[in-house]
Amino acid sequence: MILETERLTLAPLVETDAPHVYPFLSDPEVMAHWDQAPIEDPDEVAACVAAQVAEMDQGKAHYWAVRLSGTGDFLGSCELVDIDPRHHRAELRFMIAREAWGHGYGLEAVRALLAHAASIGLKRLIARTHVGDLRAERLLERLGFEAEGYLKGHVHRDGERRDCRLFGLLL
Repeated sequence: MILETERLTLAPLVETDAPHVYPFLSDPEVMAHWDQAPIEDPDEVAACVAAQVAEMDQGKAHYWAVRLSGTGDFLGSCELVDIDPRHHRAELRFMIAREAWGHGYGLEAVRALLAHAASIGLKRLIARTHVGDLRAERLLERLGFEAEGYLKGHVHRDGERRDCRLFGLLL
């Protein structure tokens, strides 16, 4: 399903999007608050995108490429993963390329995702941030997410345990 906003088009991720995903998955600043280190190998990014497309085909997740409507410029991605149809819940994730930060694109994309999640019957969303990712936390709070927990040592990355915050939203 394609989602449209005033400035953005969110279209299901396809394997040919991998070259557009690579620049931000390889950017250390963008990946600073992600569960894995930047990916330097374009083939590894292509494999990740292919796995995401396969998850969508199996109905386990929804992944969207976020593009600027007028130009088609690739701005990032957003997703609903760990979809639990029995309990009507999922996890929301989003990532915006560094050059697109500060323009409200993340907020606009996630708003579209929230509307879509409600339209498909989801009643609860969670989102997880790495401690220190203030941009993501502010965005989530602006959209009504509430801090619900602190996950000490939740992620192992770069030889250390990282703490995360858990946010929740009832739709």
